[in-house]
Amino acid sequence: MRRVESTGPLRGTVRVPGDKSASHRAVMLSALAAGESLIEGLSPGHDVAATSQIMEQLGARRHDEADRVTIEGPLDGLRPSDRALQCGNSGTTIRLVTGIVSALEGTHHLEGDPSLSRRPMDRVATPLGLMGAVVRGQGARVTPPLTVTGAAHLRGIEYEVPTPSAQVKSSLLLAGLSAQGTTTVFEALRTRTTTEDMLSAAGVVVDSVAVDVGRRVTVYPGRPRAHHWRVPGDPSQAAFFCVLGLLHAEADIEVLDVEDSPERIGFVHVLQRMGGRLDATAGASGSTLRAQSSDLTATEIHAREIPSVDEVPVLTVAAAAATGVSAFRDMSELRLKESDRFEGSLALARLLGCRAWSEGDDFFVEGLGSAGAFAPFVIDAGLDHRFVMSSAVAGTAGRGCDIDGADTVTSSYPHFFDDLASLR
Repeated sequence: MRRVESTGPLRGTVRVPGDKSASHRAVMLSALAAGESLIEGLSPGHDVAATSQIMEQLGARRHDEADRVTIEGPLDGLRPSDRALQCGNSGTTIRLVTGIVSALEGTHHLEGDPSLSRRPMDRVATPLGLMGAVVRGQGARVTPPLTVTGAAHLRGIEYEVPTPSAQVKSSLLLAGLSAQGTTTVFEALRTRTTTEDMLSAAGVVVDSVAVDVGRRVTVYPGRPRAHHWRVPGDPSQAAFFCVLGLLHAEADIEVLDVEDSPERIGFVHVLQRMGGRLDATAGASGSTLRAQSSDLTATEIHAREIPSVDEVPVLTVAAAAATGVSAFRDMSELRLKESDRFEGSLALARLLGCRAWSEGDDFFVEGLGSAGAFAPFVIDAGLDHRFVMSSAVAGTAGRGCDIDGADTVTSSYPHFFDDLASLR
């Protein structure tokens, strides 16, 4: 159990860990390349560490020096491991690695922790099966542990992703690097472009075409080149400090060098629409976000504004402080995360003293507004790092809280509580 106290004025700057999405992919593309790649700003979280360990099992080598990491990809390419590939709590790891090992002839075993073992992998199993691999798991939704039978010669396919997902898209694009012919993924709603952008930077031929509000991405077979990667700050981690800066009565917080592609900073526009004094200043290494104490008003938030929906738990905290009823629309994807974040977000709002309810895939939070500060509360984070950090934001801005399972924050942001303390 970790105690979080309310506090006086908050001032200062924070540099959040390297973007987790880019960190996973930098490690994977470096391992797929021949020779040494350098990575600066790699996320220190357990999720990315799991990806790195798996790439080493498959034949890559890693060397750490200060804040720089060198990954050496084997000249003759990755090879199967005779041990299970441990993915921990990371959905990105298991889905993207499944795409990579689908192109490695042999049998591969992928395992996860109890939380990951409840998450469906049929979204990648079905299209990878069309490409020639065999992905087996538990039950109809193909939950982990997985057994993947890789094929030496995958077939390129054209595939429309039923539920837009950057992880599914990335899994297929990575498998497509070793396929015969091109691999095309169509998404009806644009998701983050991290994989296609980084593939292109590593010399792979990628075509990306906007189609209405969606996108068609085609990857051509080829091996990534070794590259020098510079990973910007993670916007989904920056969101916690932005909401804290807006909700606290006396706060002025800057978050430095945050990755700022359009699909990643939808939460900024949501908070600005709510009346938040939140400014973004672009720079060479990303954007600096400055959040100052604000009075918020309710708004309607649609999943298409934040395609990964990762920021919804902390946006629920913002809605709980706003005046009026905020509507969160089309949020079914929340049910398939590290925990059921749909029900978890409702439960958190109620713990803060709000009225909250759901209708189908929508949920609603009636904020406290000028009625008063958040109530003190006790929460079980349920092995979900985002509820740890969202609760800490609410407790710091309100009247404190106790968080059971707070250690799970190490999966993505090991120094979160240190950075939070530095602002006091």
